[in-house]
Amino acid sequence: MADDYGGVVGAFPYAFRASDSRLFRSYVVLGGLLTVAVSLLFVAAVVGVIAGTTGGRGGNLTLSRSFFAVVGLFVVVPLVAPVLFVARRHRRGVRDDGPYDAALAAAGYLFVGALYVGLVISVPPAQQSTPTGTLAPVVAVLYALPQLAGVGPPVVAAAVVLLCHRWLR
Repeated sequence: MADDYGGVVGAFPYAFRASDSRLFRSYVVLGGLLTVAVSLLFVAAVVGVIAGTTGGRGGNLTLSRSFFAVVGLFVVVPLVAPVLFVARRHRRGVRDDGPYDAALAAAGYLFVGALYVGLVISVPPAQQSTPTGTLAPVVAVLYALPQLAGVGPPVVAAAVVLLCHRWLR
């Protein structure tokens, strides 16, 4: 099929061309750029962990290397999922004027925001600066949460992406 795409990378231009939603098209661009940036960040982190643990024995060191790869997947998959869902839907010929594309874009943006909130929550106390500006009370509340709570917002937002796909398809 001439209008088909080949894999994850081809899904981005295909979904951009196939969708009429401006919100979704903007998410394709932002989601693609963030996916590349996050992927490069995690590859650099894995290289750093491997470099820091060379010469050591297996066991926990091998587990920490694998942990970085798994966390990277848990971050990249929800970033890419809205684009893949929409590309698949359009490839199958579903062309309705419903809110599917825009809703998945909104869910994707929600995930991006949740990643940022999760990162703010998980900032180590030694690296936290005194918040200033209009969002200072919000940042102070986020800093006061336990670092493990930083996992919550991205997990909830990733579930919203999946639920949005399930409800609207």
